[in-house]
Amino acid sequence: MVELATTKMSSKGQVVIPEDIRKRMGLEAGSQFIVVAGEDAVILKTISPPSMAEFEDLIRKARRQARKARMTRSDIKETIADVRRRR
Repeated sequence: MVELATTKMSSKGQVVIPEDIRKRMGLEAGSQFIVVAGEDAVILKTISPPSMAEFEDLIRKARRQARKARMTRSDIKETIADVRRRR
């Protein structure tokens, strides 16, 4: 369901998300967003950290890819050290 509402931007660039939308979406103080700017549109997309199950799944996939590429722990450590040296 798409809900429409109007709001204004303050002199500090702050925009208030209407209360009924905040409640429906479960948004609270500290909620984080990605801001996407188009020619004549600004889109806020909520973001949240992955759950532990999602994080563990990402780790499993990364390990599987590393094994497939025949990477060793020392390869990974060397790559990390190389990237850090470049900064």
